[in-house]
Amino acid sequence: MLREANSSTPTFEVVPVTRANMPMVASWPRTGWENDFGWPGTSNGSNVNVIQTGDKVDIVIWDSQENSLITSATEKAAPLSGVEVGANGAVFVPYVGQVYIRGMSPDEARGKIQSELVQIAPSAQVQLSLTQGRANSVELVGGVEEPGAFPMPSRNYKVLGLIADGGGILPTLRNPRVRLIRGGTTYETSADSLLANGERNALLMPGDTVIIQQDNHSFTALGAAGSEDLVYFPKDNLSAMEAVTLMGGLQDSRADPKGVLVLREYPVRALRSDGSAPSMQQVVFTFDLTSTDGLFAAKQFRINPSDTVYATESPIPAASSVLSLVGTTFGITRQVQNLDN
Repeated sequence: MLREANSSTPTFEVVPVTRANMPMVASWPRTGWENDFGWPGTSNGSNVNVIQTGDKVDIVIWDSQENSLITSATEKAAPLSGVEVGANGAVFVPYVGQVYIRGMSPDEARGKIQSELVQIAPSAQVQLSLTQGRANSVELVGGVEEPGAFPMPSRNYKVLGLIADGGGILPTLRNPRVRLIRGGTTYETSADSLLANGERNALLMPGDTVIIQQDNHSFTALGAAGSEDLVYFPKDNLSAMEAVTLMGGLQDSRADPKGVLVLREYPVRALRSDGSAPSMQQVVFTFDLTSTDGLFAAKQFRINPSDTVYATESPIPAASSVLSLVGTTFGITRQVQNLDN
């Protein structure tokens, strides 16, 4: 440990955080967010639905013509119930054969079938209603009063409408997060951000899955604070000052307000040597909460999931002294996180 503290090539990068360098630090890559793929913006779709493979249509053909091939003398309507749209996108209509209706609205499909009947029943009229199949629905999994599969009432169906149809987000969830799985991509946002910003009310697509879960992201609190434990995020954007509050504040008799540390590990791919990113994987951010500059910096600095917030017990006169502390602290952090997992 002493060799590490006196090394000319330390393995930890120490960054005293001030208002002056906060813009630089804030531009460094985020860590700890597994699904940091953004979130699709809102848009508007058609207010009608589109027929897909696996949907079922109820067709009623009306024909008052005598000697009709379709209807009888006593029954002027011929119902075709529950006709499934096949893999080729067509339905079978007697005396006509395959009629391709996939991708059409119900009204367009009705007109297409009626036009196909003209040759055998010029006066025939068609009614059509749609029952959507699984390919024309979205899944809402967990976190609401009534999860399940929901048929899309139109192509203008959005995330907030789906959540409302599911009975709303359960009030017992801590900082609920909303995941949208679309094909091979997972998008994620907090429920607070979704509700606060209409631009995040994403348009749904058939086959989408929406999952609502409480947030299990956390940071580790260690040292001379009110508690030493995993602390869960109550919201996405959590400052260093708020983190100190969540860990019970600094103990007056033990803590050194000039030595509050935030320990963070970056992936190798994030490292840079030009200041646009950290130069080492393990970084220790230091805060002096006895100065106005340090207090403002702590209010602006954002805590990431899996960070460790360490409240030291004695003054730290030099960055090299920090290195003698963080070697064991990084190890403790990993042990706590492994227990949580």
